[in-house]
Amino acid sequence: MIFDSHAHYDDKAFDEDRDEVVSGLYQAGVGAVVNVGASLRGVRDTAALAEKYPFVYGAVGIHPDHVDQLNDEVIEEMRTLCGREKIVAVGEIGLDYYWDKNPRKMQQEWFVRQLSMAKEVNLPVNIHSREAAKDTFDIIKQEHAGSTGGVIHCYSGSKEMARDYLNMGYYLGVGGVVTFKNARVLKEVVEYAPLDRILVETDCPYLAPAPFRGKRNMSSLLSYVLDTIAALKGVSREEAERATWENAVEMYRIGKR
Repeated sequence: MIFDSHAHYDDKAFDEDRDEVVSGLYQAGVGAVVNVGASLRGVRDTAALAEKYPFVYGAVGIHPDHVDQLNDEVIEEMRTLCGREKIVAVGEIGLDYYWDKNPRKMQQEWFVRQLSMAKEVNLPVNIHSREAAKDTFDIIKQEHAGSTGGVIHCYSGSKEMARDYLNMGYYLGVGGVVTFKNARVLKEVVEYAPLDRILVETDCPYLAPAPFRGKRNMSSLLSYVLDTIAALKGVSREEAERATWENAVEMYRIGKR
């Protein structure tokens, strides 16, 4: 079965057919999904989705684009949600210097606060980093350093930085981008990284794999990602699927809380 380690089924792109899509995932070979919060509304909707669907789990955290929503009261609300059995991570949290929707100093301060919360509740982290590779790495190394585990979502850095993250114990999240023809560096990273440190993810509704690029992404399309990973690693598709399933179960501690 496929484990989608990072999805956004709370997104408005699924407002018209959310129940139909999510309910049909299991029949499409998707055995588990971690829905990841981004805004405060998304965090609350993620918690609700995890309660509604047996195979959906949740991560709660505020994306750097929305950290202006954060205050002590919101942190406490998220800390409480982290006590629920099906909330398995803090995320997605991090830095985004591409959109720069909030001041970088604000992004950094709330990134540190949320890493601290993850350590307090002892949950792995789901890290967002866009055009902020060095600052993200420096903050993680100083404030978290693999202490509760986690994944670098939609990994887009160099092979050298991947090595440093792997050495700290983090997983690398790989999605539809790996199927793109121009994804040379990411393909090199996947070839380099041990198979037992790779998670597959959609980031749906975004980043659909090459045959569907620009269209709405869904967990069932991870088949194309797994085919590409299998080819790059020189293993069977079945082995890639089994390994990435086991990796996600291990990192998110499914069944161990």
